[in-house]
Amino acid sequence: MTQKYTILFDLDGTLVDTAPDLMNAHNHVMKKYGYPTKSTEEIRGLVGQGASALIGRSIWGQAKKEFHSVDDKKIKDKMSKDFINFYGKNIIKESTLINGVKEFLKWCKEKNISMAVCTNKQEHLAIDLLKKIEIYDYFEYVAGSNTFDYCKPDPRHLTSIIEILSGDLKKSLMIGDSENDANAAKAASIPLILLENGYTEKNTNEIYHNHLIKDFIGVEKIVSTYLKD
Repeated sequence: MTQKYTILFDLDGTLVDTAPDLMNAHNHVMKKYGYPTKSTEEIRGLVGQGASALIGRSIWGQAKKEFHSVDDKKIKDKMSKDFINFYGKNIIKESTLINGVKEFLKWCKEKNISMAVCTNKQEHLAIDLLKKIEIYDYFEYVAGSNTFDYCKPDPRHLTSIIEILSGDLKKSLMIGDSENDANAAKAASIPLILLENGYTEKNTNEIYHNHLIKDFIGVEKIVSTYLKD
């Protein structure tokens, strides 16, 4: 039996433009705790590593792993919890599919390509978003930041999914929008299709990729070059 091809997708900024709803949740929490709010464009450069990292980077300029005071950590933990609660209740107020996503997913399904989501959003939030925006049924597996004991940029976030799907690294690729996706794909030795203007502060030329796309219009041509046998 011929081995199926596997495509792993990031979620935020790749399949769905979630920045407006992430901004609303972020600003709700910042106002509550007396910190400055951010614009949608600023949020695009801060997301990608989960809620806690978003809060840390917004307040301190980085996702603190070590704190100078116990109060810092307590505040961050409270704010992260409030962020997730608010976001979970307002997950699809303004979020929209990236142009061409549904058509591309339909094409992949027709080509018998295995598809999974690999995101640093918490698993239950990712599944909820995918269901509400009506693309969940295209995917055979959804892995969030808390699905395993590791997440992107750790390549095991990708390789574990491929293993679960009984896939082959040599017949797999990643589609993402940030350095987390790029670093994970590079370490896993699988090709990366990178979306321009992703949720990252880095310039496109600073991020590893094999192909660069504006949206999902015409991506079938790129993927077709990888489909063999």
